[in-house]
Amino acid sequence: MDRIEGIGACVFDAYGTLFDVHAAAARCAEDLGDNAGPLSAMWRTKQLEYTWLRSLMNDYKPVWEVTKDGLDFAMGALGLSSPELREKLLSLYWELAPYPEVPSVLARLRDGGFKTAILSNGSPDMLRGAVESAGLGALLDDVRSVADVGTFKPDPKVYQLSVDALDVEPGGICFVSANGWDAHGAAHFGFQVVWVNRF
Repeated sequence: MDRIEGIGACVFDAYGTLFDVHAAAARCAEDLGDNAGPLSAMWRTKQLEYTWLRSLMNDYKPVWEVTKDGLDFAMGALGLSSPELREKLLSLYWELAPYPEVPSVLARLRDGGFKTAILSNGSPDMLRGAVESAGLGALLDDVRSVADVGTFKPDPKVYQLSVDALDVEPGGICFVSANGWDAHGAAHFGFQVVWVNRF
């Protein structure tokens, strides 16, 4: 592995990287039974696919709407038609658990003098909810949403948001994502990248 050097900031993707996107379905395992894993995987896949399509079509809408669309597809595909279950899953998405190591990693980076930030497809209100629910606010210098530019990653305009917000050149930012496509987009933009292959 190449060594990451000369950085002043560490910027993290949120969903799938800091926050467990499968936590909502896991917390509904009793309701979902054997459908918990398939529903969660399909929901996440459709959520991402819809962001890419909307970017290509220049038809942005907040990721919360895309998230609901993805869940509706997944529930329909699995023959799940409960409005109550749909609302429960959506409400749990606002309080996704962070992965266990996240608070200590952010604290160590801050103690080491690095700026820390989130750069996410999430809408500002979703990100506020996730950060507050996880108690990470004091460990972050910036939380940035694609809503500021009206398109989704991996559009270069999104990655530029962190450069502008943190006043650090692209080569001085270490970008961390669990999504291979996001890691590739960030590297293409000029960030030094760490891919956290959680899946």
